[in-house]
Amino acid sequence: GDLWAELPAERRIFCSVLLFSWAVYLWEAFLAHRQRRVYRTTTHVPQELGQIMDSETFEKSRLYQLDKSTFSFWSGLYSEVEGTMILLCGGIPFLWKLSGQISGRAGFGPEYEIVQSLVFLLLATLFSAVTGLPWSLYNTFVIEEKHGFNQQTLGFFFKDAIKKFVVTQCILLPVTSLLLYIIKIGGDYFFIYAWLFTLVVSLVLVTIYADYIAPLFDKFIPLPEGELKQQIETMAKSIDFPLTKVYVVEGSKRSSHSNAYFYGFFKNKRIVLFDTLLEEYSALNKEPAEGEDGESEETKSKTKNKKQGCKNEEVLAVLGHELGHWKLGHTVKNIIISQMNSFLCFFLFAVLIGQKELFAAFGFYDTQPTLIGLMIIFQFIFSPYNEVLSFCLTVLSRRFEFQADAFAKELGKAKDLYSALIKLNKDNLGFPVSDWIFSMWHYSHPPLLERLQALKDAKQE
Repeated sequence: GDLWAELPAERRIFCSVLLFSWAVYLWEAFLAHRQRRVYRTTTHVPQELGQIMDSETFEKSRLYQLDKSTFSFWSGLYSEVEGTMILLCGGIPFLWKLSGQISGRAGFGPEYEIVQSLVFLLLATLFSAVTGLPWSLYNTFVIEEKHGFNQQTLGFFFKDAIKKFVVTQCILLPVTSLLLYIIKIGGDYFFIYAWLFTLVVSLVLVTIYADYIAPLFDKFIPLPEGELKQQIETMAKSIDFPLTKVYVVEGSKRSSHSNAYFYGFFKNKRIVLFDTLLEEYSALNKEPAEGEDGESEETKSKTKNKKQGCKNEEVLAVLGHELGHWKLGHTVKNIIISQMNSFLCFFLFAVLIGQKELFAAFGFYDTQPTLIGLMIIFQFIFSPYNEVLSFCLTVLSRRFEFQADAFAKELGKAKDLYSALIKLNKDNLGFPVSDWIFSMWHYSHPPLLERLQALKDAKQE
């Protein structure tokens, strides 16, 4: 105790950040270990799942989740060690100095702090992209490939990764420079202006994402006229959902995992269905025609692992669940929580930014750059708060999922949602048995059995 008290404030801050980071890592590793034990020991379909899963699918999903969990252990350990080494070896001040030298050569002296910050950001994200690449490659081409989910070629993967990096920089750099500028000229109440700016940016990004950003990566086509489209429009109308368009996205180019979501503000809502969700549209359910382009051989070899997708009634039930989130105000509640959190963080940032010890703790003795301040406070100082908030949001999300299921049930979709959840779990090789602490801490969706139980009561009525 005396030794700790004698340490200068900046050493205490630095050690606390490092210790907390490892405490979180060890807690996560302990939970993952408990869950891995479940994967290893549950080798037969439990009795209550007998009607839901055949033993072949159960074994496939068990091996898939076991591989994913082992991968997650090693990648987690690597990123924890990497983060610790960066802090211990002064990686952040080194990169800041290097950014200063690069911007200096381009004719921007130390007074151009925002330019130096942007160079720093570019180098940091480049470093993170490069060190994360081997892990991403292994995950896609070894694990996802082995279990029949990967649909990408190596060329497509790299093209995708480069595109993602460029698009991220095109958004990140201008937004960051404006944010830093607002903090610098905002006076005493800069935190209010900074918060309002991030609020506007997040609303703009949500609005333009699906129309302008997502199509850079995937092909979106309007759902063709027909029974399914008609039924979706009728259901939307019955609950006053202001639907303007329904799209099918070619997710099968990338992976055979399936999904559905809606987006848009006010009277302009769109629904997006992954082709892998739809029995009729999934490329994985179709044999490629003879003499197709060069990739047909590859596609052909992958169709052996056919995914079933969902029938129209089941797709409607899944959408009934998604629209339940809208009708019950979950989307708005999530936005409000996130903005209240954002405001609180900027307010606390304004209180803490003047503390020189915070900068000294991370090797910044002579300068207090705003970007570094944001990074230290938001990433390191707030990490205990972020952990607690993340857990609370997971609990809230599970509650919202049950409510959205109940909403679909009220629409008379209990039976179809029941079978859709089983199919999606099977298609995505979800493992239906979980350790209770792991599931409580991590699952933003309730475990499959709990959801089915809640729907079963209605199904039998």
